[in-house]
Formats: sequence, structure tokens, C-alpha cells
Amino acid sequence: MSTEAVKTGTHNTVSLRLFSLSLRRLTILMLLLLAVQFLLGMVVNLFVQVPSVHPGVGASNYFQGVVQGVAWALVHAPLGLLVHAIVGLLLFLTSLSFNGASFMNYGGHNFSSLLMSIGFLLAAVAYTIGLSLAR
Repeated sequence: MSTEAVKTGTHNTVSLRLFSLSLRRLTILMLLLLAVQFLLGMVVNLFVQVPSVHPGVGASNYFQGVVQGVAWALVHAPLGLLVHAIVGLLLFLTSLSFNGASFMNYGGHNFSSLLMSIGFLLAAVAYTIGLSLAR
């Protein structure tokens, strides 16, 4: 085996270990954020009164309503909802999927709550599997 092949093999092994370590840290962060988001969501669901009228409520275009609702929450929402929205955005930016805005914009229907719970569970399972595979 040539010296160049040994260097390339060593470089690939080091790169794979660094990638695995980064993936592991990101997965742990996502699991922690999911746990915090779940608890904050329960606090908002049980103890925070979301106004029935705010930008995004009943929007005919779902994605436009999501942007309007989240923007409103970041500026005008009660503290519990504000923190929940910020953690949701962190999760969104990291995983690029969320459903909390539908709960806020369409009156807190049980279906939206169910979708958030299913999303949480699927994400937690996926990240846990990813964490175990990243060893």
C-alpha cells in the first residue's frame, strides 16, 4: 500500500469520526430541545390564553398564516408562548419541520395538538435511533 493511500485512509477515518461526533452532539441537542419544547407546549396548552384574534388566525394560506402567527408570537405573545415559539424556531431551523402554528392559528383544536404530539414522538424516536447509530 502506498504512502498516499495510507494518508487518504487515515484522513477518511478521522473525517468520519469527526462527522459522527458532530452528528451525535446535534442529535443530543435536538433531543434536549424536543423535551423542553414538549414541556413548554404543555404549559402553554394548560396555562396560557392565546388571543382568539391575532395575525394568522384562520388564514386561507396555511404557510402564510404560519409566518404571520409566529411573527406575531415573537413580538406580542405572553411569555410562555414567546419562549415556546423561540424554541420551536430553533427546532425548525435545525430540523426544518414543525406544526405549532396551526394550534395557535386555528383555535387550539385537538387535531393540531395531536399532530404536535405525533411530530414530537416521531422526532424523538428518529433522533434516538440516529444517536444510537452514530456511535
